Amino acid sequence: MTEVGDRLVETDAAKRLAHVKGRIADACAACGRDPAAVTLVAVSKLHDVAEVAAMAACGQRIFGESYIQEALPKMEAAPAGLAWHFIGHLQRNKAKLAVARFALIHTVDNADLAGILQKRTAEAGLTQDICLQVNVAGESQKSGVDPRRLPKLAEAVAAMGALRLVGLMVIPPVFDDPEGARPVFARLRTLRDELASRLALPLPVLSMGMSGDLEAAVMEGATHVRVGTDLFGPRQR
Repeated sequence: MTEVGDRLVETDAAKRLAHVKGRIADACAACGRDPAAVTLVAVSKLHDVAEVAAMAACGQRIFGESYIQEALPKMEAAPAGLAWHFIGHLQRNKAKLAVARFALIHTVDNADLAGILQKRTAEAGLTQDICLQVNVAGESQKSGVDPRRLPKLAEAVAAMGALRLVGLMVIPPVFDDPEGARPVFARLRTLRDELASRLALPLPVLSMGMSGDLEAAVMEGATHVRVGTDLFGPRQR
């Protein structure tokens, strides 16, 4: 790409980033929250490293990926100094590849996966931050632990010395009206509060909200919103 082309890409990226940050700020103002308490995870899955670099040049530092085989080479080629979060379904046979590569894994939803991460992380002499993904709405096509099984899973993970449980994550059903997702977000917050009390852990992270419903998520306490389309445009496979 030419220098002029690079500038155009960065200008477009800057506009998109400013728009999303403005939405977050407006939602925070509406519910009396500090925008600094909401972390924007730029979902770069199925977008190339040049798009990541353009967004990074505008100041974005945290990126989210969903596929290990796509993420790892992209992370190697991307500008230095970025933080990477894993936000997709993590297959057990790929779990070992995620260890020590991601600042936060959002999507642990079963004890077997947690056990693999624990083993590999302990062997490396490291600690891995994770969230538990909860299937709040009980959708059969989506990953996530059943809320009724959440306490047992959380207790097991909390006892794993190499894993640090920091919060919960949810992907809500798709609604025509983003406000339809608010009960799901509110339920995740309640589950987090109950779990924090039960385990005597702070559990500061609520990973919820995407391009279409981030305002509702912020108003229900989201600390991490995962935005792809509104930052990078439609994905191309």
